[in-house]
Amino acid sequence: MPGILKVGVLISGRGSNLKSLLDACATPGFPAEIVTVLSNRPGAGGLDHARKAGVPAAVVDHKAYGGREAFESALTAALERTGVELLCLAGFMRVVTPDFVRHWQGRMINIHPSLLPLFPGLDTHARALAAGVKLHGCSVHYVSEEVDGGPLIGQAAVPVLPGDDPERLAARVLQAEHRLYPACLRLVAEGKVRWRDGRAEVAVGADAGDRLFNPPAEG
Repeated sequence: MPGILKVGVLISGRGSNLKSLLDACATPGFPAEIVTVLSNRPGAGGLDHARKAGVPAAVVDHKAYGGREAFESALTAALERTGVELLCLAGFMRVVTPDFVRHWQGRMINIHPSLLPLFPGLDTHARALAAGVKLHGCSVHYVSEEVDGGPLIGQAAVPVLPGDDPERLAARVLQAEHRLYPACLRLVAEGKVRWRDGRAEVAVGADAGDRLFNPPAEG
């Protein structure tokens, strides 16, 4: 197994997925360490999660830069100063440029609140309800130049229940996200899933149960 993987996390808001990653990395034997957390928004609640966990956290405010390229150059410089080997997007509400993707290609993952390739982009829960699907969920994937279109690492499915509205469904999906993202980070850190030629290559013998979750329905 590889050594401890140095991880950077980008956030924009409350940081609930960041907290799930911080909690996982704090458990004995976890193969990754979060070495920095950066937010593009000064008031992001996730910054407090990082600081309480003793992880350096800082703001790189996109409004302080003259364009996306300058902002992303500042992000990359801040990340590389801490030796980041893998970048996790956790509620980072900025569409990154192709140049940023290419720089971090195969070293950047994201969590999205739908069963991709269904419902990329925003308002996923309302769109799932409007489509009448019976299963919804979340996906962890490598980031590619296509928004929410990179190769999948793992997914978790939840039932769509009678009487669901977007808020209730979102809460159920979020619980699944908090299980799935740490599990997928572990797989990447252990070398059981890796980027190869634009695909997520799964190691022979890797347990599919580590990548596919089906949480039970609510009682």
